[in-house]
Amino acid sequence: MTIHREGYKSIALATLLFCGLNLISFWFLSAEMRWICITFFIITFLLLLFIISFFRIPNRTLTINDKAIIAPADGKVVVIEEAFDNEYFHEKRLQVSIFMSPANVHVNRNPISGEVVYNKYHKGKYLVAWHPKSSTENERHSVVIKKEGLEVLVKQIAGALARRIVNYSEKGQQAEQGKELGFIKFGSRVDLLLPVGTKINVALNQSVCGGVTVIAFL
Repeated sequence: MTIHREGYKSIALATLLFCGLNLISFWFLSAEMRWICITFFIITFLLLLFIISFFRIPNRTLTINDKAIIAPADGKVVVIEEAFDNEYFHEKRLQVSIFMSPANVHVNRNPISGEVVYNKYHKGKYLVAWHPKSSTENERHSVVIKKEGLEVLVKQIAGALARRIVNYSEKGQQAEQGKELGFIKFGSRVDLLLPVGTKINVALNQSVCGGVTVIAFL
């Protein structure tokens, strides 16, 4: 396991706060209220571990398959339905949405290999990630990857807690399946917009693993 570069500053700040607050606690309270100091230490230490774990990149064998669309994120499938896309396709697409809780790995990965033909950031609201309107009204970043006539839209969506979307794609570049597409901090959602009629390989409420689980077959 490694730590994602997006977490260096957050982890450093959290560590400084952890050390500073506990030094103050033990300096002023340890003589008369040692149990309070110990309890405070345990709570803040667990919070520090949580922040570190949020930015983890676990070692895993990625699925590389030219005939498959791979999960762009860890989480739970919360939507599988046809929806009209007003942003890029301007027609009905098959939407598969993955909700990422704060406990999930938050690295986002390219679901297929191909050329990035569209890349756009949208300002927006911060509705909870499972809200039906979060796909169109929340802050989000959309990327379309094109491969041999097939176009797949990947939409990173901010949630009530997620206030920073990081995207590494650039229009015109070659995306490689399984490589990092971006990162979203502290809970969010990723939508896939696929051609209607795509053969889906997952079910509602199924847990998926980013870069590993096959979402659909081409």
